[in-house]
Amino acid sequence: MPSSPASGVDRRLFLTSLLGVTAAAAGLSGCAESDAATGTKGASTAPLADKVPAGTSLKIASFSNSQQLQFRLAKLGDPPFKVSNWLNIGAGPDVINAFRAKSLDLANNAGIPPIQAHYQGFEAKIVAINITRRPNYLFATKPGSDIRSVDDFKGKRLAFSQGQAQGVVLLRALKKAGLKYDEVELVPLTSNQFLTALQSGQVDIAPLGNTQAPAYLSQYESKGARTITTDVVDLLNLLWAPVSVLNDPAKAAAVAAYIPYWTKGQVWTYENPNIWNEEFYVKTQNLTLAQAKSISELANKPLFPPSWDEAIKWEQETADLLAEGGFVKKFDVGELFDHRFEGIAAKSVPAEYRK
Repeated sequence: MPSSPASGVDRRLFLTSLLGVTAAAAGLSGCAESDAATGTKGASTAPLADKVPAGTSLKIASFSNSQQLQFRLAKLGDPPFKVSNWLNIGAGPDVINAFRAKSLDLANNAGIPPIQAHYQGFEAKIVAINITRRPNYLFATKPGSDIRSVDDFKGKRLAFSQGQAQGVVLLRALKKAGLKYDEVELVPLTSNQFLTALQSGQVDIAPLGNTQAPAYLSQYESKGARTITTDVVDLLNLLWAPVSVLNDPAKAAAVAAYIPYWTKGQVWTYENPNIWNEEFYVKTQNLTLAQAKSISELANKPLFPPSWDEAIKWEQETADLLAEGGFVKKFDVGELFDHRFEGIAAKSVPAEYRK
């Protein structure tokens, strides 16, 4: 693998377009300096408080307002702290920007955003893990394409988001197919640009979430678009927070108290697909019931491991894969995990949902 970014990928473009950094060199160095006091080396190892102090609040990400709906439908009640703001935010680069702006305290993402944040000089840590065993993404072709397998990606333009789960799924698929980065053209985009890029023919292939594919196919399958499935998974569905938040004893206690709500909400959704299909996908995402059912049939059973060993191994493989392409510098991902929270998720669910 080359030691510099893959052909067709401009690192500076990633820094600006994916992370919203307008002055990359100056901005990142300044952030690195300001984060030093609460960086990994200064991360708290103090035991978590048993109770959340009165008056504690958190700003929590909730893409498409799904968390509030999930908690309400599951009748979980209110957490023992105030949620001062639910932010409709999900994409890794957007979450990192919100962390930097101190407008967000806790987010739900895949494994790659914490790696990207570390590379950009912002220190945050993982506090809960849900293991994903089945693919959450597939590859969609542009209309009129003759691409039918990953082997056909050679020489094609591929939508690539360095800081999001879709990016690592693509890199892992290429590696499994034996394709080198310089044998394809990686087109730097964020995931919210993928559909437009496919529709316009800007790219030949884009990784789409299982939730996106039905709507895309309903519009473009008759025009020659298709999807390509693989067994490549994005193993980690996680909660993470800035080190500055976790170094605050009250907020750290609130994060610990939130984890059981997060886990139980996912278990409820998995066990009640018919209600979730109707209340979320149909009523809020404007999908048909048939499309919603096709998504829920692909849903992963939530698995919350008591030990993070497998997650750390997978995260290291992901970071190394990015480093091989010159997208990040090689580092030990162990520093991304706050082990004070290890086991909280597993203890909050029935045994069948513990890995």
